[in-house]
Amino acid sequence: MQAKENLLRVIKHDSPEWVPNGMESVITIAPPIVARPGSAGFDSWGVKWEWDEGGTFPAGDHHVCTDIREWRKQIRFPNLDACDWAKFASDWGGREDIDRAAHLICGFIELSLFERSYLLLGMEQALMAYMTERESMEQLLAAITDFNIELIERFHAAIGLDMIWYGDDWGTQDRLFMRPDIWRSSVGKHTRRVYECMKQKGIIINQHSCGKIEEIVGDLVEMGVDIWNPCQPCNDLAALKKRFPGRLTFCGGIDSQFVLDRPGVTLEEVRAEVRKRIDELAEKGGYIAAPSHSVRYDPKIIDAMNEEIGLYGREYYRR
Repeated sequence: MQAKENLLRVIKHDSPEWVPNGMESVITIAPPIVARPGSAGFDSWGVKWEWDEGGTFPAGDHHVCTDIREWRKQIRFPNLDACDWAKFASDWGGREDIDRAAHLICGFIELSLFERSYLLLGMEQALMAYMTERESMEQLLAAITDFNIELIERFHAAIGLDMIWYGDDWGTQDRLFMRPDIWRSSVGKHTRRVYECMKQKGIIINQHSCGKIEEIVGDLVEMGVDIWNPCQPCNDLAALKKRFPGRLTFCGGIDSQFVLDRPGVTLEEVRAEVRKRIDELAEKGGYIAAPSHSVRYDPKIIDAMNEEIGLYGREYYRR
């Protein structure tokens, strides 16, 4: 069985032969706009970013929108008409190294809705606006969602997407950034519209959201999500697997904070963590093994993790 078929079986909960190590057989492509620059500067929305050795991060001294009630005057959306979609399609369509029979093509769309709102306004101002300026925030979210849907439609028309990695962090270490009811009436409401767009086009939805978001995982499943990453263990992953059997694929879960990146961790502890997550999450498919976050790990730690995924991830389905 090829890796692509096995991965699709995992996502469909349809008798896979092994637990994939990350997104095997997936080629990820970013659209021709800049959501997050790779160095210090500005993104396509005019948000200022700074850089250190850990990567780029939003500058705290510059906000595109200083008054949510004036967002129409202050925010300039990226111009999708200015993108050379024909060249984009030609560049990617002509790649000899992309074998679509062996690979899934995944579009990369990050900082999509909640994150975009706080990047434009600043975190404190955005969180206050979700509480006190709901009408204006609702209008802004609707406009950002319309933009995201048009981006997905053009992106898909250009190269034909099998999957979209759709990024929007909703949680902190111990809770959501906002109450679940506020999320449902704002961010969740418009995320549903984006999901509907992807579902209509047969695109696999790979939702990225860090943090403790278990209170709304049921909403995501009802809305049609296929994959959730990176499944940080601050969520009760085993309980969520039991709650949604055959309805959600978990990608991630191997504890970064307290195992992979913990000073003094042993290789056997790393291997035990891999086995634990596979045992919790891989029954009848629905699990893609990967770290619960991306940091600069000791290569020996990653080698041990990869080896155990390869060994135990195949042994698991041979029982």
